Amino acid sequence: MQETSHAFLLPASLRTRLGPYDPVAIEAEMACIQDEIDTIAFNLYGFSEVDRAALQAGNGAATEGGVDGSEAADEGDDEESADPIDEASGLLSWAVGVAFGRFDWRLATGERAVPSEPEPFDPLPAKSPGMLPDGADPFHLQLGVLVDDSGHPHDLARLVEEVLVRVKAPVPSDVRRWLQRDFFPFHLQRYSKSRRKAPIYWPISTASGSYTLWLYYPSLTSQTLYTAVNDFIEGPRGKLKQVEHEATALRAKGSTRNREEDKRLEALQSLQGELIDLRDTLLQIAQTYRPNQDDGVQITAAPLWPLFRHKPWQKVLRDTWARLEKGEYDWAHSAMSYWPDRIREKCKTDKSLAIAHNLEHIYIEPEPNSASGQGRKKKFAE
Repeated sequence: MQETSHAFLLPASLRTRLGPYDPVAIEAEMACIQDEIDTIAFNLYGFSEVDRAALQAGNGAATEGGVDGSEAADEGDDEESADPIDEASGLLSWAVGVAFGRFDWRLATGERAVPSEPEPFDPLPAKSPGMLPDGADPFHLQLGVLVDDSGHPHDLARLVEEVLVRVKAPVPSDVRRWLQRDFFPFHLQRYSKSRRKAPIYWPISTASGSYTLWLYYPSLTSQTLYTAVNDFIEGPRGKLKQVEHEATALRAKGSTRNREEDKRLEALQSLQGELIDLRDTLLQIAQTYRPNQDDGVQITAAPLWPLFRHKPWQKVLRDTWARLEKGEYDWAHSAMSYWPDRIREKCKTDKSLAIAHNLEHIYIEPEPNSASGQGRKKKFAE
């Protein structure tokens, strides 16, 4: 079961702890139910056997090479793949979610009872039963920012390992390497459908990727980027202070430094410059960054596009930002943050846009054409 499902409880490798779990049998049962639904629908609409065969053949062709398949081929990536989820990767991805306060580890330890199944006609829940309930304490208290930095109290790799230990699951020896190289492509693939890409864990990094902050999309606020700078890069315990302190100590050795120390000093100086660039970029973006989850992932992430190192995702965001600049997404809250004068002017003649931005009072309603063909306008009371 995928963690994006409304019915998600635990990753496959832990699912049997909640009782018998046979994915193959479940899929077979769902296929039978779907066949029954199709038969009822065909009968209701009077489809003949020829009609049914033609429709089913068409659906099969669409699945194999239709919308989804053609988009994947056009984009030249594999993020439309429907390959089965590797259990080890699924477990690690879930542990990342636990570290960010998304999923509830207590289902795996038995500390929380399995929620009852909903009735067939109940509305879809706001969150899956495997997610952390509202008001429950998270596994790790944080403000939606974690970091790839060994020894840091908010180090993501360490937290993932702690989650696995807590639920008595195997801890791989290369968690940090997996997070650095494999996690985001895996996450992007699993949180994408057709052309809609919606990753919720965002790695923003220095130019070389040697230092990475992980932002949690559902927790983003206008203060998140300042938190990233103040608590992780610039503050008293920030990475810049650590790098500067170590570099100063090595410089003090002067001519007594050995070759390895010279290499280390060079690496520290390079990292220091990259951290300063990351800090300055974040502070520049933060001045006008007003994330609003109603805009969706791509538009909300677009202003941060230079800080993503995953090239396919960076290209998506760069293109999204260009469309924002051109005015293609002027309905978005983000557009109002960056181009308020343009949006307000458009709202005077576009009622749907005015409603989207709660600016109906400035919309000018056109009057019906008069007998002479001359149109007049009247303005709503402001």
